[in-house]
Amino acid sequence: MNNEIDKIHKDVYSSIKELMDNARNSVAKEVNNILIQTYWEIGRIIVEDEQGNSDRAEYGKQLITDLSKRIKKEYGKGFSKSNLFNMRNFYLCFPIFQTVSGKLSWSHYCELLSISDDNKRSFYEKETINANWSVRELKRQIKTSLFERLLLSSGDENKEKVLELALKGNEINKASDVVKDPYVFEFLGIPEEKVIMENDLEKALITHIEKFLLELGKGFMYVGSQQRITLGNTHYYVDMVFYNKILRSYVLIELKTGKLMPEAVGQINMYLNYYKTEVNDNTDNEPIGIILCTDKDSIQAEYALGSLSNNIFASKYTLYIPNKEVLEEQVERVLSIYQEKLMKDTIS
Repeated sequence: MNNEIDKIHKDVYSSIKELMDNARNSVAKEVNNILIQTYWEIGRIIVEDEQGNSDRAEYGKQLITDLSKRIKKEYGKGFSKSNLFNMRNFYLCFPIFQTVSGKLSWSHYCELLSISDDNKRSFYEKETINANWSVRELKRQIKTSLFERLLLSSGDENKEKVLELALKGNEINKASDVVKDPYVFEFLGIPEEKVIMENDLEKALITHIEKFLLELGKGFMYVGSQQRITLGNTHYYVDMVFYNKILRSYVLIELKTGKLMPEAVGQINMYLNYYKTEVNDNTDNEPIGIILCTDKDSIQAEYALGSLSNNIFASKYTLYIPNKEVLEEQVERVLSIYQEKLMKDTIS
């Protein structure tokens, strides 16, 4: 009898708790929407006032300095000069309020405002909404140049790819959409010059599995490591196995602490054939194989990976944050080549 009463009490408590949590979330969202709109309106007022003055730059600085002093006295620290500048830039970057998302906090938008390129900023905004990134996760993705890495991962880069990322974020429709090059494992804290064994790298990634999942991208779920495959009387072990729920595919990852070698491709190809035959359900799509290595020769990789029926990719990984300027130069170079090709095709 007491157990039944206790169960009823727990059910009542759970119902009330759910109601209160939903109410709290609704209030938080409403407060955030009001805050975002207020900051946008403040930015609009500042910009419109500046536009009525001939010396806009100098006048704007003086205006914001004076406003900060006055408003802080009445409303507190949230109206520092830097925050008022952010509100001004917020309006300039998002002049139509209907394009502002209520799903993002002011802290999210402050991070986005640090990006001057419109396409790049739009990409990070869409990805933050789609992947539900925290501010900390957004900072990390900007710092590790996710936008440039995705562009450089998709082979023949072009202007359409830039616009597609800006408008939609990174949509996952096919196996190649889940691949980056390079992958960045700075979160492991391993010195760049340190020699590391493959099993140590695997253990480190498992220890930081949440951060590794963030780096892998949307839709990944961790299945396990050292997953055994038995063929005849021989046992083989897949380094790491994931499942991507968007593609409905197993993703097998092999870790190599050296250069990509042809035998690694043959090995993971065998694993994929096994998964297709022995592991996949009727609802699963074909598995995907990713070889992570420290280096790869583009010509050798092309011959090793070419004409395979399975989805196999080779990507480099780095233990440190890549140089943003170098990645940006690579993107610009590839885009320039594409533009030249377009012009030649048009002329011919």
